[in-house]
Amino acid sequence: MYIRKLTRQVILDYGKAEVCTKSGMLRGVISDGTYIFRGVRYAQAQRFHMPAPPTPWEGVKEAITYGNACPEVFTCVPHDQYTVPHYFTVQSEDCQFLNIWTQNIEKGVKRPVMVWFHGGGMMTGSGVEHYAYDGEELSKFGDVVVVTLNHRLNVLGFLDLSAYGEEYRYSGNAGMADLVAALAWIKENIEAFGGDPDKVMIFGQSGGGGKVMSMLQSPRAAGLFHRVCLQSGGMRPGNDMTKELSGKLAAYVLEYLKIAPEHVRELESVYYDELARAADYAAGRLYGEEGRPVMFGPVKDNDFYFGNPFENGFIRETKAVPVLCGSVFGEFMNNFASPVGIGSKNSWTEKYKKVLLNEEYGEKTEEIINAFQKAYPDKNIADILFMDVEMRRNAAAFAGLRAGFTDAGVYNFQFNLESPFNGGTVSWHNAEIPYVFHNAEYLEASFIPQITPKLQDIMSQAWVNFAENGNPNGCGVPQWTPFGGGKNRTMIFDRECRMGEDHDLELIRLCPSRTVDFSKLIGSKK
Repeated sequence: MYIRKLTRQVILDYGKAEVCTKSGMLRGVISDGTYIFRGVRYAQAQRFHMPAPPTPWEGVKEAITYGNACPEVFTCVPHDQYTVPHYFTVQSEDCQFLNIWTQNIEKGVKRPVMVWFHGGGMMTGSGVEHYAYDGEELSKFGDVVVVTLNHRLNVLGFLDLSAYGEEYRYSGNAGMADLVAALAWIKENIEAFGGDPDKVMIFGQSGGGGKVMSMLQSPRAAGLFHRVCLQSGGMRPGNDMTKELSGKLAAYVLEYLKIAPEHVRELESVYYDELARAADYAAGRLYGEEGRPVMFGPVKDNDFYFGNPFENGFIRETKAVPVLCGSVFGEFMNNFASPVGIGSKNSWTEKYKKVLLNEEYGEKTEEIINAFQKAYPDKNIADILFMDVEMRRNAAAFAGLRAGFTDAGVYNFQFNLESPFNGGTVSWHNAEIPYVFHNAEYLEASFIPQITPKLQDIMSQAWVNFAENGNPNGCGVPQWTPFGGGKNRTMIFDRECRMGEDHDLELIRLCPSRTVDFSKLIGSKK
């Protein structure tokens, strides 16, 4: 009988976990055979300036507690707090820290390196925010080196002051520069932690997927990673921060703070809370002008970042990098985040389901039901009401675009597992993360007896295989056919995993996009 591990017994050994980096010696801990180094500094930076390497130190530095997270313009506890518990840590602008989990620190041992970029848009979050981000189980399961990290976000990471002087040339991409600095540190130091600097995979979910995309489109990052994975993010066309928009944001921030352009350096000493209020004002004002949400994020400058590939094409420097990408069935439209009807969807009568579907889709209802049953014959038609179309469409379009650009390999996935949580909840935004990190057994909402152990083994192994070879196929993983050949090939992760080929194209065509309005998170429309 399989017993879920909702708690973890931790026995730490402080004895032999010492590693020599380019900057000095570090001492971590050993947890059940896994070497853990927390709060490792990979860079340091002044506000709005490019990161610099860590200052070398003498002696042995402790690496046993997590480093600071970047301050947040707003702190929110989203609906997924109920499904994937969060861990909040100290916030500070001094936030260039990473964490490492590895199985061996002996010289000559080289394992694949899996570098996680956290979600939260470009606005919030940290490398340890979700309990699911803990890298111990994935490192142990796949014998890989797992790295998570923090970096500058929001107005600290993406305020474009380039119009006010050469010293701020890259301030609009300071958050991206931190990611590049982290990858450069990993390239120089990860071998000491048992990692292979020539087998570095970057992967991220939601905003983390956007960060992966920014690295894929940055010549500065080329050669620092060798495989990429985008999960429910970074694959949406038309979302670049242009120089024009970023310039307006900066001007509005200065205006709010009553700082003249010639005194722009005063921004470096403004209290963060006041700077955050100015950023909120600027984003809200720009939302009013543009008629759409405008969030801080990487600035398309055709230097550090070459923009979204849908509009600008992929850069040639990363053409040889294989891609894994996908989304989950419900995303933000799931029946916990966006409830519809009365009671649990799994208790509804067929008549009631049809009533609700007719209210949503009108004369297209029967056609949509037929397409849905063809795509997902084992699912409840009520799930149509909680099905994401936007991210699924974007993921398939991105996979097709990439497959047309390179022969390096593109693998698409969809995570469709329904949780018993709350009487039955379709997969939500973040739902796949515990399965990728082999942590689903520790998270109650993610746990399904007889299903979770097998599925998380399959998914973790696929990601590990991809980190090792640039191909998710291998022992323990169902045959996964790459995207291409004019076919929308998708690995569907569910109670039973299967390959889909154009399985939902008709359904996606019929269903209108439904998206979540995030404008309230970035300022009121003015």
